[in-house]
Amino acid sequence: MSGPAPDMAPAGVTFPDVPRSELDVLLGQVVERAQEVMGIQGRLRGLLRATQLIGADLGLPVVLRRVVEAATALVGSRYAALGVIGADGHLAEFIHTGMDTEAVAAMGPLPQGKGLLGALIDDVTPIRLPGIGADDRAAGFPPGHPPMESFLGVPIRVRDEVYGNLYLTESIRGAFTEEDEEIAEALAAAAGAAIHNARLYDIAQARHLWLEASAAITHRLLTPLVGDPADGGEAAGGAGWDPLRFIARRSHAILDADMVTIIQPDTGRAMAGAAGDPDLRVAVAVGADEAALLGQHVAAEATLSGHVFSTGTPMRVNSARDAGLESILSERFDVGAVMVVPLTGSHGVNGVLTAARVTRRAAFTVDDLDMAARFAHQASVAMELSDARADHARLVMADERERIAADLHDHVIQRLFATGLSLQSLSAALGPNVTLIGRAGRAGDTAISRIAGSIRELDDTISQIRTTIFGLHVSPLSRGTVRARLMQVVTDITPGLGATPGLRFAGLLDGLADDVAEDLVAVLRESLSNVARHAGAHSTQVEITADSTSLTLTVTDDGVGVPETGRRSGLANMCHRAERLGGSLTITPGRPSGTGLVWTVRI
Repeated sequence: MSGPAPDMAPAGVTFPDVPRSELDVLLGQVVERAQEVMGIQGRLRGLLRATQLIGADLGLPVVLRRVVEAATALVGSRYAALGVIGADGHLAEFIHTGMDTEAVAAMGPLPQGKGLLGALIDDVTPIRLPGIGADDRAAGFPPGHPPMESFLGVPIRVRDEVYGNLYLTESIRGAFTEEDEEIAEALAAAAGAAIHNARLYDIAQARHLWLEASAAITHRLLTPLVGDPADGGEAAGGAGWDPLRFIARRSHAILDADMVTIIQPDTGRAMAGAAGDPDLRVAVAVGADEAALLGQHVAAEATLSGHVFSTGTPMRVNSARDAGLESILSERFDVGAVMVVPLTGSHGVNGVLTAARVTRRAAFTVDDLDMAARFAHQASVAMELSDARADHARLVMADERERIAADLHDHVIQRLFATGLSLQSLSAALGPNVTLIGRAGRAGDTAISRIAGSIRELDDTISQIRTTIFGLHVSPLSRGTVRARLMQVVTDITPGLGATPGLRFAGLLDGLADDVAEDLVAVLRESLSNVARHAGAHSTQVEITADSTSLTLTVTDDGVGVPETGRRSGLANMCHRAERLGGSLTITPGRPSGTGLVWTVRI
């Protein structure tokens, strides 16, 4: 029995031509859909990896850059950018990719958020266009800008706040699809969460820096002899360390401000009582044009600083003019965001700290204002505590000086007086004809003359001790007294004299009229300066005596005397001061050498 022909199919199985073509189409569609699913799956995996990459770093600049790079790869575009919306509604930052540095520099300033970019700021809904030029909202491109057709823009939200926008142009597939828009929106959502985390991290870091700055200034103020050198090479707690400048420098760094100033009351003008003059001045300036700002006067009214100084309430504004107030910084550079916080102590506002950024930079946040205000308050309290400790130390020193002065007066001087009286009694008992014999005696040297010389030396010693007592009474709490000013003159000129002059006071000087005291200080300075410059003296004595009607200054030295020639303007000035007060100036040669100056006036 022969089998079936080789070219014939088994019985009951047929493959008509038409159904076979439909099956091929179905299979092709299945394969196409499978490829689409695989493509979508690949893009989803890419989105997942991008989300992980974006959230892997907490530094905000790094996060923003990774968002832009991830958008370019996921959506498939040649160019991408992320625009951060500033407080003024325009773009404060513009992070972009796809163009080299030379091309960007050739195009000039970065976009400010106008045209199509501004449309996305005004209406926070995605915009997808096949061609930019065909849209009425497009503002065109600057010279040198590469051609761009397809456009996709989606907003980036951080909770309920629109942080910025993600822009993509020039799709590698010719035009952006609805799927591209969904991918971009998903990426923007992930970016919003990452940006929020980065912000929280920045706030935590800033809070740490503020706490560190508070601890540093408190440590340096309350333990001034211990600590590392402050910023700028200033010795911690030493004479070169300025706590206000330390506050300004730290605030400038932590706030990333372009300028920081500290404004305080101008006590000199306030004491002068000049009506209408500003009563605030810039005590410290750090940043742009700081040298020109330092010492500038600030009106207490209609200014941000004056408002905060009077109210004690911190302020932050996007522009001083928007707040109806002026800022001294606006006269120096293009000021945008401004923040002002009071330096509040236990007795009120001691000053205000102002931080400013130039226009188009990000505004200061509520957290910036809160942390800066806390730091300023703590720093101000620390400064008050430091001043209180210094006042306490001065009081303790003044008490100690009073105790030493009392001991010198009650014990040392009284014993010297008793010794002098004993010598006077001995002199009276010996009689005038008793002479000294032995090695200590000299021809014609009597016992009475030697005793009289000893008594004079005791008087001189008592006089010097009294001067020392007066000096002990001149504490830092009484720096403005006439005695203190006269002693300061002697201290200032002593290095030029080579030896400390003897200084004696007699009578009350602190009740002198202001003009008499000014002339007395000036004449003493001039006379000692003349001795230092011209006399070549080894010893100088100063005696100042005051009674109810007159004041006399006597300066004697053992130098070369007054030269015959030379400038006499100094002597003429002293003579003029004496005549103006109804007195006189007398210059006499000393014996055996030197010069004696006597300046006498009526009081």
